[in-house]
Amino acid sequence: MKPVQRRGFFRGALAALGLGAAAPEVQAQPPARAGMPRPAAFLPTYCRAQNYKSLKQSSHDPTGGNSDRWPIQPGKELEIFNQQGPGMISHIWFTIAAQSPHHLKELILRAWWDGASKPSIETPIGDFFGLNLGDYVLYESEYLACSPGRSLNCYFAMPYHKSARLTVTNEGARDVGSFYSNIDFLGVEALPADALYFHAQYRQVVPHVSMKGPDGKTPVNPLGTHNHVYCETRGRGHLMGVTLGVVQNSEYWMGEGDDMIFIDDESKPLIIGTGSEDYFLGSWNFGGRDGAKPFSYHQYGAPLIQSPERTGGRYCCYRFHGDNPVTFTRYLKHTMEHGHGNDRADNFYSCCYWYQDKPTDNVPAMPPVKDRLPKVVPA
Repeated sequence: MKPVQRRGFFRGALAALGLGAAAPEVQAQPPARAGMPRPAAFLPTYCRAQNYKSLKQSSHDPTGGNSDRWPIQPGKELEIFNQQGPGMISHIWFTIAAQSPHHLKELILRAWWDGASKPSIETPIGDFFGLNLGDYVLYESEYLACSPGRSLNCYFAMPYHKSARLTVTNEGARDVGSFYSNIDFLGVEALPADALYFHAQYRQVVPHVSMKGPDGKTPVNPLGTHNHVYCETRGRGHLMGVTLGVVQNSEYWMGEGDDMIFIDDESKPLIIGTGSEDYFLGSWNFGGRDGAKPFSYHQYGAPLIQSPERTGGRYCCYRFHGDNPVTFTRYLKHTMEHGHGNDRADNFYSCCYWYQDKPTDNVPAMPPVKDRLPKVVPA
């Protein structure tokens, strides 16, 4: 993300939380002249007085040496952030040196807000950063990025009223020799009462079941039965988007699955799209069997496309709703068909991102490591 775009998102997050620059008193502003804007209209936020405290928790060497990293042994949980009092995480940066080639699937990132009993973030660390198939892929989006040198960045704002705690757990069988972390956050006196909690949740289905009617044809699917579920939650908030990894278990195009979002009504979807490649804001099979090319933009992309439309083909896609977060007041279930009418039996590995007014209590069980590793499942 370009610096000016990051500042734009940062200013938006601050404004949404009531943490932006303090407005100057009216009498301090010179009178406006015809055709001239008032100072408040043209001064960027970053050159005005701020009313928060900039802070960081990191893996720095407390002795003053240069060993600025943490090791994580197999089976161990590492606390990487613990803060008391109101604030907001504004940026997360990780880079990892690990023995296992599968560490992006083996390491689990969790976060708890305000002492909640269940984590609001629980996902393999690769999936959280849009690397849903366990491979590093260079890309840049509005909220997530993977840079050269295998550095992982997140710009989702994560407010908390009382406390925040983040951990990383090594569920693999080999050492993580170096886990480097920088978590930038703001300390404030208080947050607005309507500041919402950030959530990120992992789900997988390996493989999905291909739906066929008695006549061998794909049945119609107006109510989203048997769709892949990105998230299901109760409360008030808004959906920010998803990342998805797909491994094809058979030939031909894996898409055509409509997105179906249930909002405040569990019986039928309110929002229905026109196909999975359309939901991810691509088109025409992302270019087809012989013409598909990876792409990544601020709100959407498919930064990984390997062996498209072939058995063993791999895709990583993302779609964010920063332009129009999908609001709900009581209930949200975000789903997508796996193929037209759920006629495909591919593997889906997803992470969904949303905000809501209370930490969720609907946290699906994390599949064991061996089941999280992407693989082809023969028919």
